[in-house]
Amino acid sequence: MNFLFLLVGAGLLSLVIVDLLWTTLWVDGGSGPISGRLSSVIWSGLRKIGPRGSRTLSLAGPIILSTTLFMWVALIWGGWTLIFAGDAGSLVNARVDEPVSWTGRIYFVAFSMFTMGNGDFYPAEGFWQIATSLTTASGMLFVTMGVSYVLSILGAVATKRSFASSVTGLGSRGEDLVAAGWDGKTLHGLDLPLSAVGSQLGKLVEQHRAYPVLHYYHSAASKDASAVAVAVLDEALTLIHAGVPADAQPERALVTGARSSVASYLDTLNSAFIEPAHDPPPRPDLHHLRASGVPTVQDDAFSVALADLEARRRKLLGMVHADAWEWPTVAGPIS
Repeated sequence: MNFLFLLVGAGLLSLVIVDLLWTTLWVDGGSGPISGRLSSVIWSGLRKIGPRGSRTLSLAGPIILSTTLFMWVALIWGGWTLIFAGDAGSLVNARVDEPVSWTGRIYFVAFSMFTMGNGDFYPAEGFWQIATSLTTASGMLFVTMGVSYVLSILGAVATKRSFASSVTGLGSRGEDLVAAGWDGKTLHGLDLPLSAVGSQLGKLVEQHRAYPVLHYYHSAASKDASAVAVAVLDEALTLIHAGVPADAQPERALVTGARSSVASYLDTLNSAFIEPAHDPPPRPDLHHLRASGVPTVQDDAFSVALADLEARRRKLLGMVHADAWEWPTVAGPIS
């Protein structure tokens, strides 16, 4: 009996099952301890390979998801192989009635995980028969969880792009979005759009909490990038909240609800190891609103309000840069 192989194998299995269940079932837990760091490392590597090419980065999400699934399979496979290697007589070759080699153990575990064995090898009586049953159960667990996880991710990616298109369709900058809602008297033209995108963002927040890998699904165009859309939306909300007189603002509850959804979205950045920028982004342009006829507060009052929002805006800028885009005042991916 080789207890080292048994202990290492059991340790690998425990680690991968915790990571698998943590990632796929724990809604508020974010990514598991292995998959979360693996995602961050792969994303950083792809950023170095194609810092200017959003086409390259658009592969990041599928690559990270595929690598995570492969990692889970490899660790489950390796863990059970080491456990069966803990006893030379754990598996028997049915043809020659002798213990199997390392190759045979690897082969047996693979067939046990994804089928019910092929008859060439069989486990010794007792504990090893139970271990074989658990090997099959772990394979079924992975397949079920893996397929459900992939389908959920793909659905969330569609929601993510739909939200981004809804926001950037109103304007590519916060100033443009606010100006688009001006009807000559108030900004109530934004009531319906704010209600819609606020609801979409709320759903997206919950999906990002459940599936942090969504942060690594990079869009090839900025108009489909949720990081850019969140920045545009929050800059518009900042302009409305701090730069426009109360009597000209949209429905207050809608503005408050949308700002709360953005704050919740920013809270999900920790699970993807995204840090705030060192400096805040460029100041929103009140002159653009004035040129469009939108009434605004004095510049000094707006500056004071912006100072109170500096930490929030640095988080937004860090999020945009982490997704390889520039702040919405300048189009295109960062270099």
